[in-house]
Amino acid sequence: MNTFIALLRGINVGGHNKLPMRDLVALLDAMGLVNVQTYIQSGNVVFQTDHTDLPALAREMSTAIEANHGFKPQVMMLRLVDLATAVANNPFPAAQDNYKTLHFYFLESVPHTPDLALLESLKTEHEQFQLINKVFYLHTPDGIGRSKLATKVEKALGVATTARNWRTVNKMVEIGTAVAP
Repeated sequence: MNTFIALLRGINVGGHNKLPMRDLVALLDAMGLVNVQTYIQSGNVVFQTDHTDLPALAREMSTAIEANHGFKPQVMMLRLVDLATAVANNPFPAAQDNYKTLHFYFLESVPHTPDLALLESLKTEHEQFQLINKVFYLHTPDGIGRSKLATKVEKALGVATTARNWRTVNKMVEIGTAVAP
């Protein structure tokens, strides 16, 4: 069995798209996924399966959530090795000490024509970013809530994204490694 990570986009945010994690675990268990574990309430799931078609599995998961909870979240699927590689490739190691300032945006696909000039024009003197394959790294020492750049990432990249902070990404690797064979 392979270990995968599902990152659900836009659930349990601001009282919208409510999905208790125990319900999500039960739903994914019913789909035949094994060793399903979640981390915090924002749709971070580690599981094992023999499935190899990740886009099809993401669609199946999203459709099952819609059938049971009335909304259809986008689901980004990663292999455990992809998530571990994203952590290893972090271009801002000095930012790791303050996990709230370091964010990983996981992209649906590699952007063909990202507008990095737009993002460069929006960043503050303290902010840093880098795009590596299907991960956009953002360091916001003054806080992500104050970052104009953060609000334009998806538009500038031209692909769907979902973001997680340093602590969450590392915790998902830790959980995934613990359940991996």
